[in-house]
Amino acid sequence: MTDKAEALKTLLIRNFDTVPLEHRTRTASVDFRHARVTEGTAASKLGAAVLVVAPGKIACPYHLHHAQEEMFVILEGSGTLRVAGEHVPIGAGDVITVPPGPDYPRQIINTSDAPLKYLAISTQDDPEIYEYPDSGKFMAEAGLFREHPFEVIQRSRESLDYWDGEP
Repeated sequence: MTDKAEALKTLLIRNFDTVPLEHRTRTASVDFRHARVTEGTAASKLGAAVLVVAPGKIACPYHLHHAQEEMFVILEGSGTLRVAGEHVPIGAGDVITVPPGPDYPRQIINTSDAPLKYLAISTQDDPEIYEYPDSGKFMAEAGLFREHPFEVIQRSRESLDYWDGEP
């Protein structure tokens, strides 16, 4: 391979089967391995991660996005898509698309006794606001690709008056 071809490969190609996975646990229900496969690539409007969720576990809370659209490609295993208050079975080969907005809060749950492996692909709209219906929280973030991005997580009911603290 030429030097230019090698540079292009590094900039444009990742293999989700060989990228090193980081293990994350948080609570008794959170246990997964993941890698952001588009990190360090030329991608600027799309993000992708590969996730392997342990049996009976989750990788993220039930949530919705106000800006980003998501797609999940189930590579191995089976589980449940919790979406809009319903539980929908999912399995290898399924492609799940979820638009932004309050109609489709979602969460993937590994309800099987084997690992659940999937690609999570999303637009990288910035700024973004997430809502977490189970806990009443929201997260606002902006400048994700800056050295010091803005991020705040709090409960919706703790809202301040628009003029609070202003002269």
